[in-house]
Amino acid sequence: MTGIAPGYEQKTIPVGDKRGKLRLVASPDGEQGSVTIHADALVHTGLFDGNESAELALDPKRKGYVHVVRGTLEVNGQRLGAGDALLLEGESRIVLANGQDAEVLVFDLAAIGTRLRDRDLMDIASPTHH
Repeated sequence: MTGIAPGYEQKTIPVGDKRGKLRLVASPDGEQGSVTIHADALVHTGLFDGNESAELALDPKRKGYVHVVRGTLEVNGQRLGAGDALLLEGESRIVLANGQDAEVLVFDLAAIGTRLRDRDLMDIASPTHH
């Protein structure tokens, strides 16, 4: 986007707000107390261990991107470890389950007809990254 003044927001999300569930942390309109980003994207975070699980509805016309920050976790039945990521296209939901000390970031992204690049994801995850 162009013509937008640079900005910075920071919020602390209590562990209880993301334990065993997904918590919205970034959105275009700051809904649910999230930070505001100037992109057609929603970013969630969660902590999962043992039998904790969560499901996020996803418009199949959009893309889902899941990044495991630490631990291990099943995403739509596929086991991921720390540093792993999974791009989901044409899916109607993202299911997170069977975590082992897992912390995860889940992105709900506009499918804009071009291949999503790692750099695009970095810009969304860290708007001040450059």
